[in-house]
This record gives sequence, C-alpha cells and structure tokens, in this order.
Amino acid sequence: MEAIFIYIAKSGFLMLMFYCAYYFLLRKETFFNSNRWFLLSGLIVSAVLPLLTYTKVVWIESTPVLDSIQSNVNIIEKESPEFNWNQIILGIYGLGFIVFIIKLAIDFYSLNAIIKGKKIQQQADFKFIDINENIAPFSYFEYIVYNSSLYTASELESIIEHEKVHSDQNHTIDVLISRLFSIIFWFNPVVWLYKKAITQNLEFIADSEAAKKLLDKKAYQYTLLKITTHENCVAITNHFYQSLIKKRIVMLNTNQSKKRNSWKYYVVIPALAAFVLLFQVEVIAKEKSQIVVDKESNIESVNVYTITKKTTDSELAEIKDNLQKKHDVKFEVSDVKRNGSNELTSIVVDVRKGKQTVKSVQTSDGKAIDEFGVLVIDYKNGDTKIGIKTADNSQEKEPKTATSKKLKTKTETNASTTSNTNTKTNIVTNTATSTFVTTDNDGKSATKIVITSNDKDSKVVVSNGAKSKLVDQLIIVDGEEMPSSFDMNSIKPANIESVSIFKGTEAIAKYGDKGTNGVIEIETKK
Repeated sequence: MEAIFIYIAKSGFLMLMFYCAYYFLLRKETFFNSNRWFLLSGLIVSAVLPLLTYTKVVWIESTPVLDSIQSNVNIIEKESPEFNWNQIILGIYGLGFIVFIIKLAIDFYSLNAIIKGKKIQQQADFKFIDINENIAPFSYFEYIVYNSSLYTASELESIIEHEKVHSDQNHTIDVLISRLFSIIFWFNPVVWLYKKAITQNLEFIADSEAAKKLLDKKAYQYTLLKITTHENCVAITNHFYQSLIKKRIVMLNTNQSKKRNSWKYYVVIPALAAFVLLFQVEVIAKEKSQIVVDKESNIESVNVYTITKKTTDSELAEIKDNLQKKHDVKFEVSDVKRNGSNELTSIVVDVRKGKQTVKSVQTSDGKAIDEFGVLVIDYKNGDTKIGIKTADNSQEKEPKTATSKKLKTKTETNASTTSNTNTKTNIVTNTATSTFVTTDNDGKSATKIVITSNDKDSKVVVSNGAKSKLVDQLIIVDGEEMPSSFDMNSIKPANIESVSIFKGTEAIAKYGDKGTNGVIEIETKK
C-alpha cells in the first residue's frame, strides 16, 4: 500500500510540474500543436516515469558479525484493535473510481443514442450527421454532428470547418486520454485543470486552422458567440461550444509567437533530470562477503561477489567492473534467462584469472536460482585464486564466515552433468554419470569425483589429475570422519543424497589441519 501512495505522490508532482510549465510559460504562446504534444507528453511521463528506477550498487567492506546476548524477559503487549486507514482510503478511492466509470459509460450511451439510426452523409474521410436535437455541434473521430436548422449557411460553413480540424487531427484521442486520467486520478485537483487545458488548447488549434480557410474571420468569431446559446453537449466529444469564448477570440487575434520562444519547452528537462536523480535512483549497498582468516595466514583477503535471483543486468555489470578493477579478474555471463517476476532462472558465469578458469552453470528448470557468488582470494605475496561460492541448503555445520548464510566453496571447470550446480547435487538412482572437477590456480593439479550408477553396476571413483601427486583427502560421511582405509565404493550411488568438495582455505577453516589436502563430504539418504 505504501508503494501505491508513493507512486501517486510522484505522479501528481510530475503532472503539476508540466501543468505549471504550460500555464506560466506556454499558455499564451501560439504554438498550439506543440502545446498539444507537450501536454500529452506530460500525462504519459507522469504515469510511466515513477515506475522506472535506476539501480546503483555500492560495494562496502563487510563487518564482523557479533553475537548479541538476549534477555530472557518476555514482554507481553496488550493487543488493541487498530483502525485500518489503508482500507478506508482504498474504499473511498474505489467508490469515486466507480462513480466516474459509470459517468463515462452514460456519456458513451448518450453518444450512441444520438448517432444510432441517423442518416449518414459520407464526404471524403468525414461522416456528417444532421440531427434535430438542440445540442452544440460536435465531432467524434470521423463523425461530425450538427443541427443545420439552427444556423445560416455561412455559420454552418464555419462550424463544419472547425469540426473537420478536430476530426482530421484525431483530437478525440486527446479527449479520451485526458478523461481516462481524470478517472484514475479523480482525487487530484491538478488532473482536472490539466484536462481543461488540453480541451481548451484543442479548440485553439481548431479555431486557428479553420480561420485560415475562411474568408471572413470576423464572421467566424460571431459564430463562436452565437453557439454560446447552445450549451447542451456530449462530454466525450470535441464540441464547438466551449466556455471561455473570450479567450478563444483573443487567441484568434494574437500575433504568431516568435520561434525563439520555443526554449520554454525545454525548461522541464532539467526538472525531470533532478526528479530522476533525487527519487528514481535506488542505491543498494552490497556487502562483500569476507571469510574470517587467521592473522598468521598468508591470505590477505577473501572476497565474495554475490549473485542472487534478484540480481539485475546493471548489477552484473557492476560486478564485472569491480572484479576487473580491483582484482584483474575477467567476468562474463551468458544464457541469462528470467521469469515473469524478473528473477534469474538461468545464468552461465565464466571467470578467468591468468591460467585459472572457473565456469558455473546455474539453472533451475524455470524456477529462481539459488544464491551463489564469485570467490576471489588475494594472498599477501600478490597471488590470487578464484572460485565459485555456492549456497548450502543442508543442515551441515556452518563455516566461520562474516555472513549469516551457510555457504560452501566449489571451483568448477566442468558442469556438464548437473542440472543445478548452485546447490548440492542430488544423486538419483538411475543416474548414468555425474562428474565434478576442481582445479588449482596453476591449472596443473586436479581432483575429480566420478559417480556412475545403473541397475547392474555402480561405483564411486576419486582420482587426481595425471600431473598431480596422490594425496589423502579427508572423507566425511554423514558428519563422521572416515578412516584413511575407507573405500568410497562401499557406498552405493543410489544411497547418496549429495557430494561436496572443499579445498584450500575453506577446508582448513572447517576442519583444521586435517583438511589440508581437501575434504569430501558425503551425505546419504535417510
């Protein structure tokens, strides 16, 4: 509800700004057609601009998370009935909206009753209808309606020329747009002034163009005065009679405005720019996740640039810029897909630093992806390692980090067999092959886990790359440390829920010296 009130306030402010610019600067100028488009633009801008925002991401250093001591004092608050003003205001708005909608429906019905069944005389693009009712002449799109028995031949000529301008320039569209805005924003007094300004300016256009085609300009002005006796008209049409006839006659006799006065139209541009900068730029402060590192470690810093389902294209560009400037790391994204809520459902991230390459494929079969991030570890000796930090939705022990979310590190160079690489991989009974590969920053050392399963045979193989030495990795099954003689093939893949690999800093931070050579965590199905 608050968002609706903010939108209404912004829209009303923009509408007031355009109206004031017209009233104080343009109203007395003879740039009638330019005024027409200026006024229409004001309505469109006031409706659309409050919906558009520019998101600016500011990256800040993370702060340590401190444990707070909470008192075990239960405070019982006495509940008291609250008066729901939001519902009252919404009810009043809805009632007014319905009233004006009904009024519009009545006007359409009245127009149809006048036109229906009448004899139509087609001339070029116009349809003339001569009626018997005592109402002011009017036009509605290509229809021009009048009562010829009320006017002389010269007067009727003036009226028809006037209405032809309305019809030819589709002024009915302007009338309907202003009417629609007055219904939606019926509570805003500015919209009614705006509607009146649009209608009056359309009459200035028609008067000016019609007078150019008539020989006797004074006779046309006398016709304007005569029509004032016929005040009955249809509200949703361009009718010949309008109030403030004196102003129309004054404008007919006003000298053409000088072209140099057109600078007045550009006055709103700096005002619009100020509006966008003040109200439509959304600054988001994002905290760079930093893993808490022992002071005696040779690691300078560990930064994580997080990507969530709500990350926008501009935020991805911001991440790319920061990785390049701060770490000399190249960051590219592809296959970006979003759902109807503008949430990421698919994205491929390629990260490069020298010979190090990391690729993460995030896809969730049309659902929003889970949170993950680009991991950058800077060492005191100037080296940098890169990786992918992914969200861990399991109940495993939370690593010591400065963020409150459970995260795990997984450097991926092959994601060809997983359908959703941003979470722990679920192993299905009839899965053919699942492969996970992690590489060190020199590109020479690799650890690979291959899990194969079918109805007749199944096995789990852990192997190191050909150029690396065999090392003893710590194996954890369901939270319990396995002995060095443990055979992973003793676990059937059909019973495996998920497999996680931890290396380097993450492994040591979680398991101490035991995790020096890496850690493989296996969770079985319960």
